[in-house]
Amino acid sequence: MVQKIAFLGLGVMGSAMAANLVKRGHSVIGWNRTKNRPTIVLFSSAGGVLADSLEAAVSEADIVFSCLGDVPDVTEVLIGEKSAMSFAKANTLFIDTSTIGSDAAKYIGKALMNDGLRFLDAPISGGDVGARNGTLTFMVGGELADMQECLPLFEAMGSNIKHCGAIGSGQAVKLCNQSLVSIYMLALCETMQIAAKMGIDPQLVVDVCGSGAAGSWALTNLGMKVAKGDYAPGFAIKHMLKDLRLVQEISQELNQDPDQDSGDLPAIALAIQNFFKVSQLDDGLGAEQGTQAMIRAYRH
Repeated sequence: MVQKIAFLGLGVMGSAMAANLVKRGHSVIGWNRTKNRPTIVLFSSAGGVLADSLEAAVSEADIVFSCLGDVPDVTEVLIGEKSAMSFAKANTLFIDTSTIGSDAAKYIGKALMNDGLRFLDAPISGGDVGARNGTLTFMVGGELADMQECLPLFEAMGSNIKHCGAIGSGQAVKLCNQSLVSIYMLALCETMQIAAKMGIDPQLVVDVCGSGAAGSWALTNLGMKVAKGDYAPGFAIKHMLKDLRLVQEISQELNQDPDQDSGDLPAIALAIQNFFKVSQLDDGLGAEQGTQAMIRAYRH
């Protein structure tokens, strides 16, 4: 039986992900709150069908993917008044790929399941490059059987699909990922500063260091962007600040638990400080630039 798929949220990531589903022969109907967003073209040009309303997108779907912004956005679209939950048929599987933290994922999952629906939290990593190339990493929380049911869909969009545990576990692993990514960016920016002062070609740093123990996705994909001042967003600073806010929130929760000791997070605090500084540049438009624009915090 052909599964009918709805994809909610056709931004930089979502449109590319939905397009890859279409290219693999899946039946996909897309929906976006902003109807004229330029990124939608990537999905429609691949042959995806756009719905005029949330109800039209969801009502016949077997599986509903979402790739949205912050916790309020996901909550409103999935379980709010006149939301996707209101229009979905019984037993529809919802898969949210946004980064919203474990608590929000558990809350949304509970609401959906109480309404006779199913839920996976499946945040992603790999940036816009991974979204376009179908090489994303999915960190999946929820029932293993539900993940296995739609594994071909995950494989159309990603190359690394990992079941992390119960609902909320995917989000927990994603916050660990974002902690690493933000700290990598600190190291990358400072390394490029050092290389420039020593007269070293930044491409040499990428090529040589990227092949050794210092290698990372950030160095390979963003190293030259940092060096050249290419700030085009693959993953915007405003989104990273949101994710790091979630990291801080869970850290604060753990600090209040006598059985846990999360300690202070000085590197995360410094990353937030630098990202925030850049976000305020250009009358606030710095927030729309890619995370590699952190280098601007060192140059202002």
